Amino acid sequence: MRCLNKSFLIILVIVMASSCVPKKQLTYFNDFDKLAEPSVNPRIQKKIMPFDKLYIRILSIDPQINTIFNAPTEMSYSATSTGIIGYLVDEAGNINFPFVGDINVGSLTTGEAAMKIQEALSEYVGKTSVTVKYIDNKVTVMGEVTASGVYNFTQDKITVYDAIGLGGGITRYGDRKNVILIRNENDKIMQYKLNLSDSRITGKNYYYIHPNDILIVEPLRAISSSYSNITYTTILSSITTLIAILLFTGVEF
Repeated sequence: MRCLNKSFLIILVIVMASSCVPKKQLTYFNDFDKLAEPSVNPRIQKKIMPFDKLYIRILSIDPQINTIFNAPTEMSYSATSTGIIGYLVDEAGNINFPFVGDINVGSLTTGEAAMKIQEALSEYVGKTSVTVKYIDNKVTVMGEVTASGVYNFTQDKITVYDAIGLGGGITRYGDRKNVILIRNENDKIMQYKLNLSDSRITGKNYYYIHPNDILIVEPLRAISSSYSNITYTTILSSITTLIAILLFTGVEF
């Protein structure tokens, strides 16, 4: 019996030790205390490109104006995966706006596009307020995250941490020092290896996510996803059951 207890304790220690993950592998910005001063990464706004989908809202003190310019029309609108009705930018960078016709918004920021639309409307209506946002911007988050999937965002850009947050965060099995970013740049597929534990990432050009980026969080060890989901409680229970069976059958240790 003493040998049995000793064997069980050894197995228990091995299992518990294997379940321990160093704190540095579970936290972000491990070197934050070494920074001499805050890093600054100027946020460069995304330019509107062909086939982007835009949400455009016109606000006026005249309710009739609001109804006219915010009502969907088959010619100028396109349905999106988010359920929001938006304007599709054509190959030339134009959107077809009710009563105004084509307005070129290509290579403009959303703020610049809003000003241009407002200027075009000034010939037909009085003072208006124009809001332009992106819709159907997507980022794919995969690997060792709580919820892999394709997520929509309406901002020009979001940070890599925002994107990871959309996927519910990195699991305890995810390697924060080994995150792969796949991005289409000028018709070339680029791959970047990110270290989310390094605070200097905030100064990198890949700190902000672009539409259609793909993030893949690699595992800490070469284990399968299905195995990583097995709890250590289940493992310990199986070991205990096995020892009980061996003891019942009279097997000596």
